[in-house]
Amino acid sequence: MLKVALTGSIGMGKSTVGKMIAARGVPLFDADATVHALYAPGGAAVEPVRAAFPGAVSGDSVNRDILSRLVLGKPEEIKRLESIVHPLVGAERQRFLAEAEARGEPFVVLDIPLLFEGKGRNSVDAVIVVSAPAEMQKSRVLARPGMTEEKFAAILARQVPDAQKRAGADYVIDTGVSLAETEARVAEVLADLRRRTEEGRAEGNAHA
Repeated sequence: MLKVALTGSIGMGKSTVGKMIAARGVPLFDADATVHALYAPGGAAVEPVRAAFPGAVSGDSVNRDILSRLVLGKPEEIKRLESIVHPLVGAERQRFLAEAEARGEPFVVLDIPLLFEGKGRNSVDAVIVVSAPAEMQKSRVLARPGMTEEKFAAILARQVPDAQKRAGADYVIDTGVSLAETEARVAEVLADLRRRTEEGRAEGNAHA
């Protein structure tokens, strides 16, 4: 089973592309949605976050806005948070992969926002980078509730530059064009991935 990473910097349209991929029936592991579930009432991250960042838990769920303010621009606090969240997300990802493998899926897509910033590149077979022009990225991000120029700058400072991500990609999907053009590119990329998995299976059968 081919493991494909979907990544891209903040405001590049990765969530939109992820929805397009999932709509075509491809199994997609969404790291951000997993974190939302971990932070929700009953989520596995609630009590560990309460212990480390008491002010970030309201009632029985994690308030992401407060948590973001507590850790932004503080490398040690970010590391402390990541030491809680990353293993929990990793366990969910492994469960997703095991289930997909058992179903005989030819390939899966793993939405990994910080693929290039972490050590995840070697754990996948191919990388899709979602990209858009810098001005479009900035206007999208600054339109988000509670976002400021300073916060945007702090987030960008922690992310590998877009040009570097594009250079390390197997496929680039541009969202600085019309939705129809992005959809067409998504279809093209998925068709190529299907071709690769079929070739891989044929080669495996030839050696069997």
